[in-house]
Amino acid sequence: MMDIGKILSALPHRYPFLLVDRVVEVVAGQRIHAYKNVTFNEEFFQGHFPGKPVMPGVLQLEAMAQAGALLAYEGAPFDPSQKVIYLMSFDKVKFRRPVVPGDRLDLHVRIERQKGAIWRLAGEAKVDGQPASEAQMMAMIADRKD
Repeated sequence: MMDIGKILSALPHRYPFLLVDRVVEVVAGQRIHAYKNVTFNEEFFQGHFPGKPVMPGVLQLEAMAQAGALLAYEGAPFDPSQKVIYLMSFDKVKFRRPVVPGDRLDLHVRIERQKGAIWRLAGEAKVDGQPASEAQMMAMIADRKD
């Protein structure tokens, strides 16, 4: 399990772009279960969509990618001040249902393959056990160039 303090130490993201609130389970080298509490206070709901707020699909994918980065961090520990995980691609993206304020977006990501610094991951986001979105992702751990 990872609380917000450990998540902040592993990821470079900060409010309003940090999209993982807690990690429930990590099996290093295999899978992670994390979640994002979706609240009406999110800035993106002001424009997406007024009167019918829906979490943008691209942010659901970003939340999955951040959970995947935490999985990589736990499986291949690195110093976040020296290394960063960059998203390379999304494939086979599907959106199954709207995500709205009050939902808890459960993020399930597993490693499909890892070779050197390159990771292929499969992710699924669920609300109340029902699929909301899914995707395959590629990412790489690289030197941080600040």
